[in-house]
Amino acid sequence: MRSERGRFETAAFQALSGGLSALGRIPPARRALIHLAESGLRRGASKPAAQVRQPEAVTQDKIDLGRALLGVVDRALADDRLSPASFRGLVDRLFGDVLLRRGDQDAKAAFVARHDCSPPDFLALSPGKACNLRCVGCYANAGTSREKLDWATLARVVDEARRLWGTRFFVISGGEPFAYRDSGKGLLDLAADNPDCFFLAYTNGTLIDDAAAARLAELGNLTPAISVEGLRERTDARRGGGVFDRALAAMRRLRRERVVYGLSVTATRDNVDEILCDELVDFFFGEMGALYAFVFHYMPIGRAPTLDLMPTPEQRLRLLDRVWQLVRERRLLIADFWNSGTATNGCIAGGRPGGYLYIDWNGAVSPCVFVPYSAVNIKEVYARGGTLDDVWAEPFFAAIRSWQRAYGYRECGERYAHGGNWHRPCLIRDHHRTFRRIALAHHARPNDAAAAEALADPAYAAGLVAFDDALAAASDPAWRERYTPPRAPEERPARVAAPAILPQDA
Repeated sequence: MRSERGRFETAAFQALSGGLSALGRIPPARRALIHLAESGLRRGASKPAAQVRQPEAVTQDKIDLGRALLGVVDRALADDRLSPASFRGLVDRLFGDVLLRRGDQDAKAAFVARHDCSPPDFLALSPGKACNLRCVGCYANAGTSREKLDWATLARVVDEARRLWGTRFFVISGGEPFAYRDSGKGLLDLAADNPDCFFLAYTNGTLIDDAAAARLAELGNLTPAISVEGLRERTDARRGGGVFDRALAAMRRLRRERVVYGLSVTATRDNVDEILCDELVDFFFGEMGALYAFVFHYMPIGRAPTLDLMPTPEQRLRLLDRVWQLVRERRLLIADFWNSGTATNGCIAGGRPGGYLYIDWNGAVSPCVFVPYSAVNIKEVYARGGTLDDVWAEPFFAAIRSWQRAYGYRECGERYAHGGNWHRPCLIRDHHRTFRRIALAHHARPNDAAAAEALADPAYAAGLVAFDDALAAASDPAWRERYTPPRAPEERPARVAAPAILPQDA
């Protein structure tokens, strides 16, 4: 039944893709095709009560985000924003291979046979720590460092993720991704060598010149998410004088070449009400032609970490309302990696099904970009004849996945577990007590001096724990009211094996 459904979905998607390619610039035809796709989203969510696997409000969030994804295609075609390769990359690679088929299903089935669990859906990589900027509070403390993965290791990691996990989606961070070079190769060569994959690069944009923009248009399978902190004053205050204008220049090049690009914005206590204000949204999504935005909350790691830049619980809830307002009312694709937790069924770190692991410039493998602690190094694994499967199986990551299940995460098709609040899903930020116990129990090593100082600092720990308690008090009542369905009288909580270090407050 599953294979028949998969073939039907693939055939339907190919028909939709072909229709958009041929008719997408004819407004009535494009609107009809988009409407057809939206109807499919709603039909997929309209099931008898006995088959419902998650709260109705969670399903609605996913439908709304799906409509926002379709809105990206609608606007891109209406405004002629896609080169031929960009169309194939967006529709066939990202929508088809990554989001619909979720990668190579044969490779994923082989992983399930080996491990009795689905693999991660993607991999995040920071191949180099070098950056041409010195932003205040940079999570990576990037700068003039020469630390980097050698090209052979980087290429092997991508190849193994494709073969062993069926991965077709890779997130590239840094440092500055466009500054990475080794053996005469760079980020664009990685995308060119893997045309059946889709890459997302978080970049400051200042190194995207005319030649880079033109090659991105030819490749079509790499989208830059350009970092801003709001408008000019906020961006230059954190990133350096003139950086905002240099970022805008890169955006204009990308739009001229019809490359899919978006924004990456960091929410701090100082800018949280600016980053998604009407003026900014209208400017970037309208005049500049951005097609999506990712919102990251400032994390007190990296360069000179401080709890004072974190958005307060009240600011975070305002941001939650604003993100979903823009998604629902304007069909803008905006993902907040904390407030959009219902779209991913909670935390995606630690290599869980649908989630990812992160590898940095020194080969350290961490559960998340914002969790700079590792129990394994990919170079050491390769030196002893291992593979990415051995990395995934590390007890540190397994303990995180066990906590995620105890907290309420379930794979697609599994019944909702009446677990925790997916609006505070983050292990290190929202459940710091739990993170420290797991990290210490599994001897996770700090990736740098700042991470070591944070782990040893009782004031740092106390500050994050106090934040967690305040966030729970502010957020949990609204979560229970809207997202937690009443239990049927005969229903009993699922028994889930949790790690022995799981604290009572999690």
